[in-house]
Amino acid sequence: MIFTHDAEHALATVVDLINTGPEASGEERLADLAALRAFVDRNRFSDVDRLTERDLARVRDLRDRFHAVFTAADVPAAVRLINDIVGEVRTTPHLTDHDGYDWHVHFFAPGAPMDEHLAADCGMALAYVVAAGELDRLRTCEAPDCSRVLVDLSRNRCRRYCDSRTCGNRMHVAAYRARQREAAAH
Repeated sequence: MIFTHDAEHALATVVDLINTGPEASGEERLADLAALRAFVDRNRFSDVDRLTERDLARVRDLRDRFHAVFTAADVPAAVRLINDIVGEVRTTPHLTDHDGYDWHVHFFAPGAPMDEHLAADCGMALAYVVAAGELDRLRTCEAPDCSRVLVDLSRNRCRRYCDSRTCGNRMHVAAYRARQREAAAH
């Protein structure tokens, strides 16, 4: 494990969030409140009850800002983006042990709106990545027809595809077929 459980959970959440956007997935996957609720449930958020259209609009805006961190040209650019995100929210770090997870840190204020919850926890997780000198672990899928993002938490930094079952498998099959064609041509 490179980061703590809560940081890795927040990183997985920010990846899921970014990949709901049209820029990453080709379509809007946070089209309505039901989709936002599914996102909240899928990522096992605590302390999120009622969601509003305002929450949806703010989460979509935050999603684009997080995406900019993944595509930042360099560390100083990523730092500016992250500092802007976490600097706009009221952070209230506190230890919690809810939902069967051992003690971990939440950075959002209890009862905070959804976007502040995401900005605080996910923004701080991204800050940890940069502070650890690991910005290169934030990537875009290398499959030529995919723009989804990923966080490479592998030990040797070898993860190239957003999903090994889809993009990874497709690219490996294509490489295998290309080798077979090359061998047949000789």
